[in-house]
Amino acid sequence: MTRIYKIVSQSAWRAAEAAGVFAGAPVDLADGYFHFSTAAQAAETVAKHFAGQTDLLLVAFEAEAFGDALKWEPSRGGALFPHLYAPLDPKSAVSVRPLPLKADGSHDFSGAL
Repeated sequence: MTRIYKIVSQSAWRAAEAAGVFAGAPVDLADGYFHFSTAAQAAETVAKHFAGQTDLLLVAFEAEAFGDALKWEPSRGGALFPHLYAPLDPKSAVSVRPLPLKADGSHDFSGAL
């Protein structure tokens, strides 16, 4: 199985759990699909789009569970990133872990990936 990750604020994820569906972050809504990262891409994604944020979660999913709704498309530097073109049920997450800041201001992925 291939793990993919969604980086999301705790408040947005908790609201999604309560509603039974994740509507998406502003970038997801603007682009029309859910942005995910692989384990190798997650640190760069959080540094580029979430620098300094203290309320983040790293939510893991099994890529294969999304079937044909998950597309691997080129993004940063031509690397293929997973994009989901379907509703996202929070119950499909396989893990939800905090993504705290380290003393140097970067996010701490130890134990999260």
